[in-house]
Amino acid sequence: MVLEQDDRLLIIDCGLMFPDADMHGIDLVLPDFTYLRENADRIEACVATHGHEDHVGGLSYLLRDCSFPIYGSALTLGLAANRIDESGLLDRTRLVTVADGDRLAIGPFDVEFIPVTHSVPHAHAIAVHTPQGVILHSGDFKLDLTPVDNRLTDLSRMGAIATTEGIRLLMGDSTNAESRGHAPSERDVGAVLRSVFHAAEGRRVITASFASHIHRIQQIADAAIQSGRVVATLGLSVRKNVRLARELGLLRIPDDRLIDIEDIGDHPPHKICVISTGSQGEPMSALALLAAGNNRWLKITEQDTVVLSSHAIPGNEFNVNRVIDGLLRLGAEVVHTGVADVHATGHAQAEELKTLLAITRPEWFIPIHGEYRHLQAHAKLARIMGVRQDHVLDCSDGDVVTVSDDGLAVTGRVPAGLLYVDGIVGDVGQGVLRDRRVLADEGVVVVVVAVDISSGKVITGPEIITRGWVYAPEADELLDEGEARVADAVEAAFAAGTRDVELLEKEVRRTVGRFVSERTRRRPMIVPVVMEA
Repeated sequence: MVLEQDDRLLIIDCGLMFPDADMHGIDLVLPDFTYLRENADRIEACVATHGHEDHVGGLSYLLRDCSFPIYGSALTLGLAANRIDESGLLDRTRLVTVADGDRLAIGPFDVEFIPVTHSVPHAHAIAVHTPQGVILHSGDFKLDLTPVDNRLTDLSRMGAIATTEGIRLLMGDSTNAESRGHAPSERDVGAVLRSVFHAAEGRRVITASFASHIHRIQQIADAAIQSGRVVATLGLSVRKNVRLARELGLLRIPDDRLIDIEDIGDHPPHKICVISTGSQGEPMSALALLAAGNNRWLKITEQDTVVLSSHAIPGNEFNVNRVIDGLLRLGAEVVHTGVADVHATGHAQAEELKTLLAITRPEWFIPIHGEYRHLQAHAKLARIMGVRQDHVLDCSDGDVVTVSDDGLAVTGRVPAGLLYVDGIVGDVGQGVLRDRRVLADEGVVVVVVAVDISSGKVITGPEIITRGWVYAPEADELLDEGEARVADAVEAAFAAGTRDVELLEKEVRRTVGRFVSERTRRRPMIVPVVMEA
């Protein structure tokens, strides 16, 4: 989100997405930064609500083109700085640490940081006090009444703003708007984890969760230590985050209970707990390598219990299931959310969203964060809670919303597509993705023919080379027939007076396309190569 006031821009969060299954070869998906690049001199700062990749992961890419300070809690900035430092861009920014309840003047923006609970510690809602009233951005949040760190969502402050200045606009997290009731407390997961460790007495325990979920890591460590185990981390991101959280005092694991993964051979297996990355089944993650039997420090055995303390993000189900299958084939016992309540969502469910709406009593409402159906479900909740029908805006990425004395209205658009990252930024566009989908679904047929343009004769070929259409060694007759069809088409084109290579390539493509469709009812990518002798 970008807020504009007095010709200055304030960015609220700058994240990334992970690719869908049909985005072949794509590493990451970024927002289109065109508007920000074109207005780089007007950017005042970025305010980060929390440290998850979908909220701060894009900063290391935007900072290549723009330079600005970043405001957030110590943990949020620490998590963001890891990625920025890896890109060598820390000199392009200034990290400004804020505390709960801070209210700062950031250029013309009057910004207040209100604590909220989420699945990463020290998350904030952002209240921007503007000449047109208070704009409250919820960030990702839930109403956990018994959080692990006892840091509650500050509903009292939100209510105080609502009863004094009033909240002109609420922008609310919609991720779980379709889910009834209240999200379970993170402490509930701790009780389940303790029972899992108790049941795994005499066995080695390997756990996997989000590397940024410090509260979950704390509860896993507590359950492990309570059962007489030492704790080792497996995977670069979890090791970095554990170190950062311990330095900030957010994670409490005694020094004598935290060991290096290289030293696990010094301890009996049943006295070990490993906290690993890879809860989403990422192909090269530590847990995926474990499931494939390719980890240098650990080999899964029948004496292992593996706990997936997370829920598969939509789109990752296949990868997660593949990892579970691999672990089971190696003999491990696997505990996941389908077996026990070893995970709790970090996003507010319907009754919590209604509670926030009741306390904040916004004049206007825009649902954010979620698929379209989640936004629509949240909009319905807002109307149930008394927000006027015409004061709930249905916005899409790129919409420009103007807040004025006359109310709120969508008044324009800015570029807001997606930028696909495959090795380097901007290397892949929609056209390349379409080609990759065709290649993955139908294969490719390459036709090579050498011709003498001046005499109008075929010198060598045609030769059909294919991958993914038919298996060439078993389709000689089909390929011979196709090559003969192409030869006839080229000779006919010459006879008609064609002497242009581009026109010949078009004729070859048309001929092969018709032949492939007639004989196989498939539509592979066809690449004609006509060479002049």
